[in-house]
Amino acid sequence: MTITLRPTGPIQEGTDGARSRAYDVCDNGRPVGAVEIGTDAAFGTAAGVLRSVSIDEGTRRRGRGTIAVLAAEEVLRGWGCSQVRTEVPEGNDAARRLATALGYTDRGRNMTKDVGPAAPGLPEGVAARPMTPEEFARWLDTAIDTYAQSWIDRGVPVEQAMHKSRSDHARNLPHGLDTEGAHLHVLVHGDTVVGHVWVTVRDDGPGGASGYVYDVEVYEEHRGRGFGRALMVQAERITLDEGAHVLGLHVFAANTPALRLYESLGYQVVQYNLAKSL
Repeated sequence: MTITLRPTGPIQEGTDGARSRAYDVCDNGRPVGAVEIGTDAAFGTAAGVLRSVSIDEGTRRRGRGTIAVLAAEEVLRGWGCSQVRTEVPEGNDAARRLATALGYTDRGRNMTKDVGPAAPGLPEGVAARPMTPEEFARWLDTAIDTYAQSWIDRGVPVEQAMHKSRSDHARNLPHGLDTEGAHLHVLVHGDTVVGHVWVTVRDDGPGGASGYVYDVEVYEEHRGRGFGRALMVQAERITLDEGAHVLGLHVFAANTPALRLYESLGYQVVQYNLAKSL
């Protein structure tokens, strides 16, 4: 058995330098599957993405998938990539086992929840309101570095983490507080702002409008008092007010307190995000 990758077409290159290419997985020259790889628009051209791997059903369980992934990683090394990531839907246990065996680690998870028909009320003595322009300016002053640091802490090179943070904020908040669908609210206990949440609601998918929590934080001196749960309730209220009934988020796998909170609120994992160094 000799497994090779055979390109199905030329390398596709974007104006930002991003690359992608599809391959047939061949056993002694005979196609038995397919692989698609690329560089990561989110993290920059030094980060690779294993977009898809498939082996024909009748030829599985013979190591072809393992060899195909290793060969794809070698191509990404040749493109100058220092890391590679991949996404595995919940329920695809075979793909998760293969990735784990090849050294990929669980870096984060996407979770969703069906919300409604009405969100619970906020706790007594707690209120929420939109950020003021002054509060938004203070938040944005540190948000890019803070978000980048969260990726650096999980092994992402500094330049890739900063690239993702800058591009994410530029893409999702192009007009600041006036960005369509974006809602940045603060949580107030008494006269004190204790945290914030950023939810964007869009109607750009086949399932209709949905909300996504881009940032949620209880400020350090106010943690452990239930304010995180209250912020997530406010995220649901925002989503429902905008006519959506699905709310999604991303959580780092090592953030056990956040995972437990989201699970207790009814969020379910829909995708695992795995990565490894090359």
